[in-house]
Amino acid sequence: MTSDPVALTADLIRCPSVTPEEGGALVLLEKLLSEAGFTCTRVDRNGISNLFARWGAGANGRTFGFNGHTDVVPLGDRAAWTVDPFGAEIKDGFMYGRGATDMKSGVAAFAAAAIDFVTDTPPDGSVVMAITGDEEGVATDGTVALLDWMDANNERIDHCLVGEPTCPNNMGEMMKIGRRGSMTAYFTCKGVQGHSAYPHRAKNPIPAMAQLMARLAAHELDQGTDHFDASTLAVTTIDTGNPANNVIPAETKSTVNIRFNDVHTSDKITEWLRAEADKVAASTGIEIDMRVQVSGESFVTPPGELSALIAKAVKAETGITPEASTSGGTSDARFVKSHCPVVEFGLVGKTMHQVDERVEVVQIEQLKSIYTKILQDYFA
Repeated sequence: MTSDPVALTADLIRCPSVTPEEGGALVLLEKLLSEAGFTCTRVDRNGISNLFARWGAGANGRTFGFNGHTDVVPLGDRAAWTVDPFGAEIKDGFMYGRGATDMKSGVAAFAAAAIDFVTDTPPDGSVVMAITGDEEGVATDGTVALLDWMDANNERIDHCLVGEPTCPNNMGEMMKIGRRGSMTAYFTCKGVQGHSAYPHRAKNPIPAMAQLMARLAAHELDQGTDHFDASTLAVTTIDTGNPANNVIPAETKSTVNIRFNDVHTSDKITEWLRAEADKVAASTGIEIDMRVQVSGESFVTPPGELSALIAKAVKAETGITPEASTSGGTSDARFVKSHCPVVEFGLVGKTMHQVDERVEVVQIEQLKSIYTKILQDYFA
C-alpha cells in the first residue's frame, strides 16, 4: 500500500484549523485512520478537539507512538500572503499554506507511514497516534487531555516521537532529545501618585522597578549542563502607561521570560525571583507583587535506544547523523515525557509561523520514509 503524504498534507492545509478551531482536520484523519484499521477515539475537552488512534490490541509486544498537532497559528497580515493561506498551492517545489511546516506535513508523514506499515507488514505490537488541536494555544486541553484519557483507560505508549519541525536549515541535521523549561514572571510595583515637582510627597515605583529588572538581568543563572546551554532571563516589557510628564505614577509593571535548563525547577526560580523582589521592596519602600506562569519544566531523554533508532533512520534516508539538541522553545514533548521516553524529529522549520509558510515537497516524502524506517526497525 502507498499512502501519499503530500496529498494528505494538502488536504490538511485546506482545513482552516486556526487554534482553537478544529477546521475539519481531525475529522479527515479519523476517517482515514479508521478505514485503515485504527481504532479511533475523539478525546475532546472544553471545546478542544483531540484524536487518539490505535492499531493493535496493545496486550502483547511494544507500542510505538506518534504525537503531533493539526491546529495552526493565525495568518497575521492576510494581505501580505502571496498565495491562499489554506490553498496548499505547490510552486517551485514548495507547498504553501498555514501549517505546511508546523506541522501538518509532519502529521501527514507519520499517518501515511503508519497506515502503510501496519497494512503491509503488521507488527507484533501496536502503533498509536495522539493528535491534538491545542498545541499552538494554551495547551491545557490538548495533549494533556489525551494523556489524562490514556491514564484513565489504561492506554500506554512505550516510546514516542513528536513530529515537530526540528531541523534549522537542512533536512536531517537535528533532533530534539529535550527542551528547556519556560516560565514568565509578571511584576507590579505599587507606589503613591504625586506631582513631579514635589517628589517627597509621592512614592515613585519606577526606580524600584528599574532596580529590580537590573538585578534580575545581571544575574547568571548557570553556565549550562551536559545537554543544555546556559539558562536565560529576558526582560520583555516595562510598562507604566503614564502620558503626563509632571505626574509620578502610582504603579508600573514589567514582565520577564526565563528559559531554564535541568539545573533548575520553576519552583526554585520562583523562590529566587520572590527573594530579589523582597530585597528591592525592603530597600525602596515600594510594594512589589509578583505572579508566575509556568509553561513547562526542563526535561531530557538521555541518548539511548530511542535517539539511536531515530538517528539511524535519519542517516539512512538523508546521509546525515542528526545532532541531539535541546534548543528552541517548548513543545508538547514536555507533557509526553512524564508518560514515556520521547524524542522529536521533523522537517526544516525556517518558515513556521511566517507569512507564506511553506515546505519542500521532497522533504514530506523523505519524512514519511524516515518514519517508516523507524517503525520497521522498532518492531524488527
